[in-house]
Amino acid sequence: MLGWVVGAGLTAWILWGPVVQFAYHGPSAHLVLRTVDACVALLAAYLAHGRLLRERRVADLLLAQSLIILAVAGTVGPALAGPMPGEPGAADVWLQAALRSAGTVLLLASALAPARWRTRPAARWWTVLGPLLTLTAAGALFWAVGDRLPEAVDTAYLGDHVHPLLLTAHPALIALHLLGAACFLVASVAWTVRARRTDDVLLGWLGPACALGGFARVNYALAPSLYGDWLYTGDVLRSGFYLLLLVGAAREVADHWSSLSVTAVEEDRRRLARELHDGVVQELTYLRTEAHAVDEPGLRERILGATDRALDEARTAVHTLGSVGGQPLPVMLERTGQELARRHGIVVRVDADPDVRVARDQAHPLLRIVREAVTNAARHGRAETVEIELTRDSGARVLRVRDDGRGFDPAAARRDGPGYGLVSMGERARALPGTLEVDSGVGDGSEVRVRW
Repeated sequence: MLGWVVGAGLTAWILWGPVVQFAYHGPSAHLVLRTVDACVALLAAYLAHGRLLRERRVADLLLAQSLIILAVAGTVGPALAGPMPGEPGAADVWLQAALRSAGTVLLLASALAPARWRTRPAARWWTVLGPLLTLTAAGALFWAVGDRLPEAVDTAYLGDHVHPLLLTAHPALIALHLLGAACFLVASVAWTVRARRTDDVLLGWLGPACALGGFARVNYALAPSLYGDWLYTGDVLRSGFYLLLLVGAAREVADHWSSLSVTAVEEDRRRLARELHDGVVQELTYLRTEAHAVDEPGLRERILGATDRALDEARTAVHTLGSVGGQPLPVMLERTGQELARRHGIVVRVDADPDVRVARDQAHPLLRIVREAVTNAARHGRAETVEIELTRDSGARVLRVRDDGRGFDPAAARRDGPGYGLVSMGERARALPGTLEVDSGVGDGSEVRVRW
């Protein structure tokens, strides 16, 4: 919406506002803008091609082709103006207008193409072949009929006029620019809708960029400054399109490198999980088995208790290290509940609101709190049923773990000093940041609450 407001407001200011001149004589400025815009378009096309190689979506293929054609229209098109047959302002202008129209139509097709459409691996060659064939066909066509084409726009500018007559170009040229404006504006809405649904950074910047590009085409329909030495203030909108496209491309590159680092970290976590499972867990299991051979009952129970706690910690570490990939907390709570139920022989019920989202660095401490609370309920509280609940309450997120065990006296626990488990849960809750509350009574079960 901001892109639409800026584009419409600047267009209105150019047409009717004070101070701003409509045109400035600047051949070098035209050359600089064309070059910079083409470089940005080719960079974004390269990124779209990379997305095509990874995901093979038709939308990425069409996006790459459209950006290449727009870059070609802004650089190769003017270069062909000299050798083109006919008078200046005829075949050369029609060629550029046709290429730009083809690029904007492909851009709209990319925005509207369903995400489920996939290409074959060989389609990657069409990223370059498509624009090359388009340029060849358009060049051959306008070379053949160039001397019979009408003048599209008068490229000469006389005197010190800075506000030309509007709508003086050929009606077909005006129609092509209005077609491009419609394609850009519809694509801006389509990209924004898709970006909100997929959280795609590049598509999110394409939305406002296409809005500016659409209003730039409206300005070119009023006074086509693309084909002369005069730089119109409407060209600012076109440069705004490429500037936002550059920002989106930079964000895409940053996200790509970030994802590579995350992938490397996750692979290392999986490797550590395998090492722990195949080494520490197996050795602890062996020690627990051998502990049954100890003759002294008290010593045997202490060894078994220590190995059980060590096994629980090691398995928790294996589960935490292996559970990567950004799964939602409700899914991880469900899996954790099933695992703890099998391990302790109790019933664990999970009621988690799927709309409650947490950051990845918060999920781990919350799962550790749940594991500690359920383990305490099963071992010390002799609970048969534990309920895990994840909800929202007055804008805050709340995680509850309730059990039907024999409970304990909180006042006595505070007087004697809380155990390491309660201290650890409190520290993890405060690091969220959040708070930990424990309610219990002898014979009434216990409830652990985390609010953050």
